[in-house]
Amino acid sequence: MKHAVISVEKISKSYGSGESAVMAIKEATFEIFSGETVALLGPSGSGKTTLITMIGCITEPTSGKLTLNGNVMYDQKWTISDTRKIRRENIGFIFQSHNLIPFLNVLENVTLVPLMNNIAPKEANAHAKELLEYLGVGDKLDKIPSQLSGGQSQRVAIARSLANNPKIILADEPTAALDSERALSVMKLLRKLAHEQEVAIIVVTHDERMLPLFDRILRVDDGVVLEE
Repeated sequence: MKHAVISVEKISKSYGSGESAVMAIKEATFEIFSGETVALLGPSGSGKTTLITMIGCITEPTSGKLTLNGNVMYDQKWTISDTRKIRRENIGFIFQSHNLIPFLNVLENVTLVPLMNNIAPKEANAHAKELLEYLGVGDKLDKIPSQLSGGQSQRVAIARSLANNPKIILADEPTAALDSERALSVMKLLRKLAHEQEVAIIVVTHDERMLPLFDRILRVDDGVVLEE
């Protein structure tokens, strides 16, 4: 039985005040369920990044309600005292640039967040090795990011996003820096992860070739979020 992992109710975000106020997101309402991969489409400046950073508890909404994993995060104000802890323990992030720490090797990059969450090193290492093997880069544990290809680096970034066993992954243009073959491989991998591990994944993308791989599509146009 699928359950709503992300629930957004009339979420809005405005910047500025008075006549100069700009409404970036206008009363967005939708749910995303466990095991789903959802595409977030829209032109540059449409509000996609604002929306995804609100869901990720990075950007504070102006109004509305946000519920993650059945827990209310925001209801006209933050209902939690430590948004960083929520992100660290519950949400995985993947970016256009892999953002791996250059002086740490692959294993150290992946175990960084679990160790920050006070997971025992032995357990963190074992889980990281399992993820890296699953993602096809299990033989790169001792390599530093500069020794990896673009596709390998993005797979390590995906492993890092999964290291805290999140039920939510937010990916902002994760395939933009990859060629079409590697981009397709990464997107298929995300879809597989969503289905096998019951993770809800939102992917901001401009690449309409990837759309058949998504379960649903949300389009953002001038701050308005509509489902296709």
